[in-house]
Amino acid sequence: MKIIDEMQKEDIDTLLILNFNNIDYLAGFRPSASSILIVKDEPVLFTNQMDMEDALLNSKIPVEELKSLKELKKSLNGTIGLESSMNIQTFENLKKDVSLETKITDIVERMRSIKTNEELKNIEKALEIAEEAFKSTEFDNNKTENEIAAEIEYNMRLKGAKKASFDTIVASGKRSSLPHADVSSNTLQRPIVIDWGALYNNYCSDTTRTIIQTERHEEIFDIVLEAQKSAIAAIKPGVKACEVDKAARDVITEYGYGESFIHSTGHSVGLEIHENPSLSKRDETTIEKGMVITVEPGIYLKDDFGVRIEDMIHVTNKGRVLNKLNAKINI
Repeated sequence: MKIIDEMQKEDIDTLLILNFNNIDYLAGFRPSASSILIVKDEPVLFTNQMDMEDALLNSKIPVEELKSLKELKKSLNGTIGLESSMNIQTFENLKKDVSLETKITDIVERMRSIKTNEELKNIEKALEIAEEAFKSTEFDNNKTENEIAAEIEYNMRLKGAKKASFDTIVASGKRSSLPHADVSSNTLQRPIVIDWGALYNNYCSDTTRTIIQTERHEEIFDIVLEAQKSAIAAIKPGVKACEVDKAARDVITEYGYGESFIHSTGHSVGLEIHENPSLSKRDETTIEKGMVITVEPGIYLKDDFGVRIEDMIHVTNKGRVLNKLNAKINI
């Protein structure tokens, strides 16, 4: 396994994995309840009785029943690599009565940041489902934000999604200035910000479109679109994530709306909707070929309206836009 080579580079003898997404990535099986993957020369997935049948059918790693943490400790030796997401209680129980040398590591997360061809196909399918669901949704002005969100999610399920990859955002009128607004029972106003995604084979998609109406909306929309194009043009292997953020932020700042761009420019996507790296001011991670990241600049004018445009980008020798849906929606 490639991960064994990475562990050797960090002088880790045994890697303890509890994060469901990391178990899914390494074993090809996603637990529904407590499971522990021990990675060493002969890896073992310890899972509960409820998941045992499913795990035996689907796991690429040998499976045993998880009976107790005390029993599991017998499988640990040398320097133990731990995920930063491990909760304190589990950590305390792990070290109780046993002298273990531990080291926090993000080996699996770093591996997950570079998508394989199979992972890319799942992401592209998730995106295709989401976009087709959006196109099948009727944006009747008499509908509420909640009804539109429900219709999009229903359409995604009909088209093959396991579920929405996150809670769908539909924010219209003044509420569009809230980047992560919950849906409301308000009837649709303009503009309408829709942020949605599908989950397919446990891989996520993530897209945002803003439906505009007035010349003022269009003015802000065009600035955001220019910023997005600038950021996408900056993407290539070797560039730092913060430099991509700067490319978008500089455009919006030049037009005088820098203080109204109140979040990062984007993030990586895969088994989770938000993965590393983040396209933010502070993230100096080097962009690498094979990453899939979003580019989603926005301008939010308090108590007035907001605009966000988001596409998914596959890093090749440059940034390749995966979305097929036009940035500007005429509804």
